[in-house]
Amino acid sequence: METVHLTREQARRFLLRRHGLLGGYRFEGKRGVLEFVKQEGCIQFDPVNVCGRSPELVLLSRVKGFTKQMLYELLYQDRVLIDYFDKNLSIFATEDWPYFECYRDQHRQWERSHADIETVSEQVKGIIAERGAVCSADLDMPGKVHWYWSDTKLSRAALEHLYFTGDLAVHHKKGTVKYYDLISRCVPEEILNRKDPLPNEQDHQKWRVLRRIRSVGLLWNRPSDAWLNITNLNAAGRRTIFESLLKEHVIVPVSVEGIPETFIWLARIWNWRKRAEQGRTGRKGASFWRRSITCCGIGI
Repeated sequence: METVHLTREQARRFLLRRHGLLGGYRFEGKRGVLEFVKQEGCIQFDPVNVCGRSPELVLLSRVKGFTKQMLYELLYQDRVLIDYFDKNLSIFATEDWPYFECYRDQHRQWERSHADIETVSEQVKGIIAERGAVCSADLDMPGKVHWYWSDTKLSRAALEHLYFTGDLAVHHKKGTVKYYDLISRCVPEEILNRKDPLPNEQDHQKWRVLRRIRSVGLLWNRPSDAWLNITNLNAAGRRTIFESLLKEHVIVPVSVEGIPETFIWLARIWNWRKRAEQGRTGRKGASFWRRSITCCGIGI
């Protein structure tokens, strides 16, 4: 397969443009927030708030006219974005919900303090069905259990467990306090009824690896935080996935001046350029390539 050759300057510009950090804004307003999240696959959520929470800072630097209210509406009113686990606790498009069924099933099978939580799970769901969205302080459940970060109230552990299993979703937040409601009230039935598109673990891992490549834009096959939370993925499995994607011409090897390791990026970026050079794209296609190459900023 043909290897793409980039100078360091071209690689830098590609990555900065790809992430909306060079040149004019590529994303604007509420629609731009949704478009950016879909491009990246997910953005991490961290509740630490020194000068803004992590998703707000990410979007503020990339989306023209961004306000916190836009993100809140997309999450908790329009419901086209959702809080759940991808790379870490993240925000991603609600339409991707079916792809993470394997993680929800893992939590159904095992959880810290699982026996204690199971004794109150149905009660918690019944309360929410009757009252609507609740936070842990709304539930009168004395006692503490061993939990992921430290011992915590049974009510909090039960709500979070049911959130992990997909029985509940975050209905809204007040500051950092999460209010949970039944998933059926927060995610469209059509999406909830979809089966896991990739029940085979290897297929799921491959989809997640490609999702991370698309997100970062230029990656190598080395240990990296880019691969966080892809269950059971090890170096050998990652190498097999890379080889498969290369054979399928989904990704293309990229060499960067002065760096011995080989990178990869999505093949469609390179294919657009080649078709444009050969004059096979037509006016519309050539225009699309010019826009793409401008967005990438690689100048080749």
